[in-house]
Amino acid sequence: FLFFSRSSKTFKPKKNIPEGSHQYELLKHAEATLGSGNLRQAVMLPEGEDLNEWIAVNTVDFFNQINMLYGTITEFCTEASCPVMSAGPRYEYHWADGTNIKKPIKCSAPKYIDYLMTWVQDQLDDETLFPSKIGVPFPKNFMSVAKTILKRLFRVYAHIYHQHFDSVMQLQEEAHLNTSFKHFIFFVQEFNLIDRRELAPLQELIEKLGSKDR
Repeated sequence: FLFFSRSSKTFKPKKNIPEGSHQYELLKHAEATLGSGNLRQAVMLPEGEDLNEWIAVNTVDFFNQINMLYGTITEFCTEASCPVMSAGPRYEYHWADGTNIKKPIKCSAPKYIDYLMTWVQDQLDDETLFPSKIGVPFPKNFMSVAKTILKRLFRVYAHIYHQHFDSVMQLQEEAHLNTSFKHFIFFVQEFNLIDRRELAPLQELIEKLGSKDR
């Protein structure tokens, strides 16, 4: 639902939700309610829908949005410009996924984001975690996996805002970034999906976005 002037360029391949599936219908519902302009309302669980499925559909959508947003600025996010993955001077992230890399490693932002987006993609492609077929139940650990995905996706927003906002403004993409982030934040707030401490790097912005809707 967001229109990017450089939309052909995504960082990773777009994750598609199969047309005709119930999740596709849910995505269409989300897009339609977003069009109304009331984001607080747009993120609410539609009546009679399954919470896991709603969170799954939106998580895929956020992955695609961040994928596209980061894709527009990859040329500015390099080993030289961003030797560490940070969100301002006070926050630095080290990568570990618990399986391939168990001990957190310090790496450049482009490498970290590559690890992160590849890891998210692997989770979204795992049918046991994100079932796309009707009637296939979500696993018991789905909510904790979704929370980890969203917590990590937040870090990409935080890095873009802190380290690359000038580039975003030069490309005239700030309205897209702000709308996407606002949607993301309202969604995670609605279902309490990210710990407040994790959101600290963008706390001021989050408060500003929220105050406009009171």
